[in-house]
Amino acid sequence: MTDLTAPLSRAEIEEFWATWLQINRDVEAAGDWRPMAEWYAEDATYGWMYAPDEHFMAVGRDQIRDWAIGIEMDGLDGWHYDYVCTVIDEQKAMVVGFWKQRSGILDDDGKEFEILGLGGSWFGLKRVTAGADAGLVKIDWQRDWFDMPSTAHTFLEIIKAGKAPDTLLERMSVSGHGVPGHYHHKDLPSTVWPPPVEAGRYVTQAAAPEAAS
Repeated sequence: MTDLTAPLSRAEIEEFWATWLQINRDVEAAGDWRPMAEWYAEDATYGWMYAPDEHFMAVGRDQIRDWAIGIEMDGLDGWHYDYVCTVIDEQKAMVVGFWKQRSGILDDDGKEFEILGLGGSWFGLKRVTAGADAGLVKIDWQRDWFDMPSTAHTFLEIIKAGKAPDTLLERMSVSGHGVPGHYHHKDLPSTVWPPPVEAGRYVTQAAAPEAAS
C-alpha cells in the first residue's frame, strides 16, 4: 500500500513525465488541449507573464481546463510545443521542461514559422493525499516563460506573409485584462513565483550582507 506522505521517487516522477509527454502529443494531434487538465491536482495553479502588469493565472483544475488550456490555446491549431530538454529534481519534486514553440505553418520557402526565443515550463509535482485522486501523482503548480517580443514578431510575420488562418487572427484578438485569468500584478490570486518558492522553502543563495556604513 502506498504511503501517501512518502516523497515522490525518481521513478515515479519519470513515469509521470512520460505520460505528460504522451498527452501533449495526443492533444496537439487533436487540436484540443483540454484533456490535459486531468494531469493537474484539483487545487493546482498555473500562470505566466505577458507584461509586467498583465499576468495570467488559473487556480484550480476547472480554470486550468477552461482558461489556461482552453481560451488561451484556442485558435492555435497545428501549433506544437516540443520539449527539447528536461531537467528533473527528485529531491524537490520539480521538473523543468524546455520547449520550442512551432506553428505548423510554412513560409514560402517551406520553413516552419517558429518562436525564436527560449520557452519552457516549471512544474511542481505532488502525491495527492485526499479525495478522488488520493495516491496519484499530479501537477501541483506550473509556471511558464516565453519570449514575448519574439512571439509577437513571429505572429506578425505570419500575418505579413498572408499565412494566418482566421482562427489564429481570432486568437490574437483575445488579449487584455478583460480576458478570464488576466490580472494586474496586485490582483493575482496566486504568486508569480510558485507558492513554495515564494515562501522561501528552496532558497539556495542568501542575500549578501549589507556593507557597514
